[in-house]
Amino acid sequence: MRHGDKQNNLGRKKAHRDALLSNLAAQLITHKRIVTTVAKAKELRKYVEPLITKTKKNENANQISHNHRIVFSYLQNKEAVKELFTIVGPKIGARPGGYTRIIKLGIRPGDNAEKALIELVDFNEVYGVSSTSSAEPAKRTRRGRSTTKKVDAVAPETTTSAISEAEVIEENKGAAVNDDLVKIEGIGPKIAEALNAAGINTFSALAAKSSDEIKAILDAVEGGHFNLADPSTWAQQAQLAADGKWDELNTLQDELKGGKEA
Repeated sequence: MRHGDKQNNLGRKKAHRDALLSNLAAQLITHKRIVTTVAKAKELRKYVEPLITKTKKNENANQISHNHRIVFSYLQNKEAVKELFTIVGPKIGARPGGYTRIIKLGIRPGDNAEKALIELVDFNEVYGVSSTSSAEPAKRTRRGRSTTKKVDAVAPETTTSAISEAEVIEENKGAAVNDDLVKIEGIGPKIAEALNAAGINTFSALAAKSSDEIKAILDAVEGGHFNLADPSTWAQQAQLAADGKWDELNTLQDELKGGKEA
């Protein structure tokens, strides 16, 4: 009986499973992102993150050499070990765990397996550009302060900020509000980013595109991660969303798998 056994054996014996995860980990460290199944990606995360943590233990030369040997015993790949300690390690040094991200990519045609992209968080240029360090919160005290002396000084600043806010509101009145394309069955966050980059930000804009046009946009994305995406029903779903027919959209999506007809 397998009571309490939380490890996913992936349908393999121990030696075969270890070899699979070792090869996947080496490829992830070398290429920074790979596409595999959701089950393998979740097991790979548990396998590779402790190895990445080994790169932080570098107090002396003996410890560094020891950690090199430990990691090599798992990866059995000199190039991957060198990449891990020289490129990956210094970049993730300030991150306290959580070095990988898993993004689901939908269903794989043929065997109906759930695909996923697993990547090293610090090597994603798309998310890394927009991330900014948060400002420190203002310090608060319990001591009461008199505000009567500051009324005259604050009044001009308040007026100026009110004017600037009004100008921003006027500028944004005519701006179009972007729709959440992830609500379309078969579209994940990465595909939504690719469509937004191509100027498709609303359900109406998506509904106006044919499946061939959408496929051409996805094929043009560097890396070719979306070659297996099936946009045949996206325009139909987007039209229902643009018309506000959410009940009909939910009914249609119940009949779909990964954005295509079941």
